[in-house]
Amino acid sequence: MDKRSEVIILRVTPEEKDLMQQKQELAGITNLSAYIRKIAIDGYVIQLHFPELKEMVSLLRYSSNNLNQLTKRVHETGRIYDADLEDIKQGQERIWDMADTIITKLAKLK
Repeated sequence: MDKRSEVIILRVTPEEKDLMQQKQELAGITNLSAYIRKIAIDGYVIQLHFPELKEMVSLLRYSSNNLNQLTKRVHETGRIYDADLEDIKQGQERIWDMADTIITKLAKLK
């Protein structure tokens, strides 16, 4: 059962509705009710565009895949190779650098 059982009727002009829908789309929210709830409760919508975050997720997937492959190889052969460890280390450094970039940008937001 949906927790949202209360109904609020909001009457607007066609122009106001168009403006709300435009702002909703700019905020990247696909549901007008969700957008209006967010604005009414929080007073604002923050939409962050961080291509670095997308890149960091990609790096995390790549690193996880490498770690899984290395783990499988170690279980099969009983050996671990310096080149494999170095690859994982470099991937982790890139992830931490990306995280630092994102945190720095977030800290600058007012």
